[in-house]
Amino acid sequence: MVALGYTMVYGILQLINFAHGDVLMVGAMVGATVVMLLAPFGLPGPVLLLAAVAAAVPVCVLLSLFVERVAYRPLRNAPRLAPLITAIGVSIVIQTVAMIIWKPNPIVFPDLLPTDPVHVFGALLAPKQILILAVSTSMMAALMLLVNRTRLGRAMRATAENPRIAGLMGVNANLVIAATFAIGAALAAVAGVLVAMNYNIAQFSMGFIPGLKAFTAAVLGGIGNIPGAVLGGLLLGVIESLGAGYIGDLTGGFLGSHYQDIFAFVVLIVVLVFRPSGLMGERVADRA
Repeated sequence: MVALGYTMVYGILQLINFAHGDVLMVGAMVGATVVMLLAPFGLPGPVLLLAAVAAAVPVCVLLSLFVERVAYRPLRNAPRLAPLITAIGVSIVIQTVAMIIWKPNPIVFPDLLPTDPVHVFGALLAPKQILILAVSTSMMAALMLLVNRTRLGRAMRATAENPRIAGLMGVNANLVIAATFAIGAALAAVAGVLVAMNYNIAQFSMGFIPGLKAFTAAVLGGIGNIPGAVLGGLLLGVIESLGAGYIGDLTGGFLGSHYQDIFAFVVLIVVLVFRPSGLMGERVADRA
């Protein structure tokens, strides 16, 4: 879900929004705060989870729109290095502000769903893992329908092809770009709440690794390619899971399963060396 935000923004602006992982972090922190505030009222777990998502989404959308308007829009016609450096700076600023607001100590995200495992085709899955699969699949399918079947989706594809020509055809490029940032932020907000729920913790620095992995997934599938981002995310997850299970055997016990994060960066290096366009190829037009 986070990789989709990367690939949508790159497809339209050719910008790697390195602050996107921190939007996920803000969603997790806002969701955890809402759960802590509402938990004493004795509300059911699913209601608390919905309240966390309902609070996280608008906060992350507003944050992303503010960043796009203040940090990225003035640099839209600048050399590519300028917005890239700005994105890294924005990421640091968001992390620092989050640390000031929520303090450096982690926030506990309690279990809001039953913890008894469920048998699914011989595998044991926690209810929260099943919920993550269902929500992720539903939101990715909804995004595909939006991009391919709606007027906004056509405007997004036209702007990605050529924003100037799209403007001549009556497309408001600024509005389309803002909508793209908003959609990506909404996906990241939901993902942040799900990540906090899965690991039962939220912290101001938690968006860094998921952000890098999402970027790797987008590159693996083909940056700017929405189906490619979905494929890249799934493949990266499988590679990491298999790597965590066998890394000890492969290294003779030298490395343990806690080194599974290295696989994301190994995959990134291999893809950039041997297939820079990703598995499904980039969908970014050469602009005159």
